[in-house]
Amino acid sequence: MKKRLAIAMSGGVDSATAAAWLVDQGHEVVGLTMQLWDHGETLPASSRTCCATEDLYDARQVAQRLDIPFYVINLEETFRQAVVDDFLSAYAAGQTPNPCVRCNQRLKFEPLLNKALSLGVDALATGHYAIRREDDGGHPLLYRGVDRMKDQSYFLFATTLSQLRHIAFPLGALTKEETRHLAKRFNLHLSNKRESQDVCFVPDGDYRAFFEREGSSAAIPGPIVDQQGVVLGEHKGVGNHTIGQRKGLGIAAAHPLYVIEIQAGDNRLVVGPESALYRESLTLKELNWLGRRGLEGPREVQAKIRYATEPVAATIQPLAESGSAHVQFKVPQKAITPGQACVLYDQERVMGGGWIC
Repeated sequence: MKKRLAIAMSGGVDSATAAAWLVDQGHEVVGLTMQLWDHGETLPASSRTCCATEDLYDARQVAQRLDIPFYVINLEETFRQAVVDDFLSAYAAGQTPNPCVRCNQRLKFEPLLNKALSLGVDALATGHYAIRREDDGGHPLLYRGVDRMKDQSYFLFATTLSQLRHIAFPLGALTKEETRHLAKRFNLHLSNKRESQDVCFVPDGDYRAFFEREGSSAAIPGPIVDQQGVVLGEHKGVGNHTIGQRKGLGIAAAHPLYVIEIQAGDNRLVVGPESALYRESLTLKELNWLGRRGLEGPREVQAKIRYATEPVAATIQPLAESGSAHVQFKVPQKAITPGQACVLYDQERVMGGGWIC
């Protein structure tokens, strides 16, 4: 069935290939790109990057190649408030945020999706490696992508059921290699474009410099202490550290030491042995549940506490406070990190998730 679809075009190979494939299938396609961040305003002249400009140029070139309408949606102010300020606040509070999830949650599937729907499309497609299905009753379901090395369902847990009704993931059943083969087949100029590994608004990866430019307390030096409170050294800002970190602490000890707690109120890092990193449970806030029914009691799930790990057996239990839940692991987990997402699965299906607090 031919549809009218919008495609979120980031300037990368995935969204470009998704757009070309949809056109090839005979759909009427409209390209949308979010303008989010002006690197020139925040980076010193010696290290300014034109990557955002290049991405916009690449997205526009692909749209012209495919002969589809193309619109740039300026969301810089929203991005600043909803993603960048959230990122800064989280690090200043001793957490390790995930801005990519926030961007999907607060921009791509809110203002961008709304803009797409205002153009009269049936759905907004993206280049994520995830799968959307429907059950017999038309209830939208979210599943892991086929390519386990590229599966991005973790970053989509906050997508609501009402949003999922209007979202498509054309690449979910493909591997990354298959996507690049398709890009070459469609003669896309960026078929071999390198993927960015950095946070888009910190393209040089220098978090400390970014915190300093933003005047964040996350860049203020403070003490590193052991579990008894003995000062062992000095850190260069809590924003440079995360739970489980061993390297880069600048302290010498008879045994390996890891960051086991970030006490942002006192601007202290607490370090200890690896055994102190293991926890049997965690508490979630802002739980987004994707089941047909709400989470009414204990449920067996598989829980994923960071993107680069596999889900593990756990039980989730709703708490009295709205949007909160307790997750109990079958086996203690290492380096559970406040500010990160915990995503919940039933085998391949994404059941939802929340933020570790």
